This record gives sequence, C-alpha cells and structure tokens, in this order.
Amino acid sequence: MGNFMNKAKELVDKYDKQVDKGMDKAGDMADKRTGGKHGEQIDKGVDMAQARTGQGDQGR
Repeated sequence: MGNFMNKAKELVDKYDKQVDKGMDKAGDMADKRTGGKHGEQIDKGVDMAQARTGQGDQGR
C-alpha cells in the first residue's frame, strides 16, 4: 500500500495544476447540486485540499 501512495503523491505533484482544476470543477458541481447553500464551506474544503496537493490554488 505504501508504494501505491508514493506513486499517487508523485502524480499529484507532477500534475498539480490539473489536480487543482479538477478540484475546482468538483467544488463547482457540489455547489450547484446544493443550490449554492454551502458555497463557502465547499470553497474552504477545496482550498484546503488544494493546499495539501502541492502548490494549491489559494487565489480564488
């Protein structure tokens, strides 16, 4: 299992911009599905996840 996690971390680091973009899309979809009721919480969660995956995208 450790080798799998190391490979996953390497891929996330290598493709940080694409991962951040995917997280943004997922957050937007979640926001849309909840009717915008939880937008702040979703944005906060996306920002936290992006910060843990390389550079992160804190400039929303």
